[in-house]
Amino acid sequence: MHETADDLIDLQNLLDESDALAGQHCVRSSRERRLSARETCERLPGMRLLALATLSRDGRPFVGPVDGVFFRGSFHFSSSNDSLRVRHIRERPFVSATHLPGEDFAVTVHASALVLDATDQQHSLLRETLREIYVPAYGARWDEFLESSVLMKIRASRMFTFHLA
Repeated sequence: MHETADDLIDLQNLLDESDALAGQHCVRSSRERRLSARETCERLPGMRLLALATLSRDGRPFVGPVDGVFFRGSFHFSSSNDSLRVRHIRERPFVSATHLPGEDFAVTVHASALVLDATDQQHSLLRETLREIYVPAYGARWDEFLESSVLMKIRASRMFTFHLA
């Protein structure tokens, strides 16, 4: 877990604000089953598959899988610079994403995606975290992939968690 004390406070505030603005169905079905910021972070180590939705120019949603890494209270992912999702995000940064590994756990975010410069020194800890996850699986050539791809942060305006104990 790479979250700082401030990251956990910010994430808890986001979860609480999201819950306060949730619709009645969401409240009835999940209020007793939501996770705290710390519990959320503890359940999201390593790579977590996300279903990421972007919007086309004419407002059609496109959903596809991405490797999500939860780091400092936000999901991050990368994609090829010439991918449809990157084109959508550059034109319209609004996204939604869900991590749903089974019936007993889910995290959903409604957000905007921010394109990051992976080579910027301020992202060195994120880059090292990604290396720890991907190099053992894909080898040192994974660094070449990162250099040629677009790294993005999902800045959630709403986040909902669900778990069955």
